Amino acid sequence: MDAKTALSSSLYLFEKFDVGIIHLDAQRRVLAMNDFARKILPVAEKQPFDKLVTSFHPARSQPKVKFLLDEASGCPMANAVPMTMIINIPEQVLLIKVSRLGDEKGETTGFALVFYDVTQVVSQEPAPAESSAKNMRLSRIPMVANQKVSFVDTRDVLSLESQAHSTRVLTRDGDHFCNLSIGDLELRLDPAQFMRVHRCFIVNLHAVRELGREGVKTHIVLKGKSGHCVPVSRGQVARLREALGLG
Repeated sequence: MDAKTALSSSLYLFEKFDVGIIHLDAQRRVLAMNDFARKILPVAEKQPFDKLVTSFHPARSQPKVKFLLDEASGCPMANAVPMTMIINIPEQVLLIKVSRLGDEKGETTGFALVFYDVTQVVSQEPAPAESSAKNMRLSRIPMVANQKVSFVDTRDVLSLESQAHSTRVLTRDGDHFCNLSIGDLELRLDPAQFMRVHRCFIVNLHAVRELGREGVKTHIVLKGKSGHCVPVSRGQVARLREALGLG
């Protein structure tokens, strides 16, 4: 794809997206929001106006939103590049950008929180038999680096490792950073292809090269030059062997 085609494709995607806009004061309380934000977020249930913006986010997303605002708070207006993050809410994946707003002296007067619903970009429609499933399957995993968003095809993923509220994604090209937690990703990945083999690890079953054992501990060796090893919890060994056709 040449640069002109890529630009045209990107512009088309963003023209397609509705945008949610939330205006916060300097204390991060909600002052106003547009109609799309009211539609996407559970404002009818929680009435977030004059409350902290984190009040209407799912508990698992609240630390991420707080981190995003903390980072935006520390950015001088001269370098006002919007802070970017991906979060997961029920049935949707949102790309969020936060910019600090300042007065004529450059002092913080509030924040503008803008989000796009990118669920259709990173997901594939569930099969008819799964049409009632709450979460759409991910076909691509969104990454954020240097305030840019990129996507990795799930077929290229070897493993995922929990990093607190985010996830390290290993591919043949190296490591990538995803803002979604390993729990969020587990809910959306195809269970026929990906398995949670440990509290901190999910592996692509198609990427398993070897299943090894040292004493009472079992591990997986992944495909690729690095031969990356992933530990397997005792309670998952039988399930993993069955998935690999060894049961």
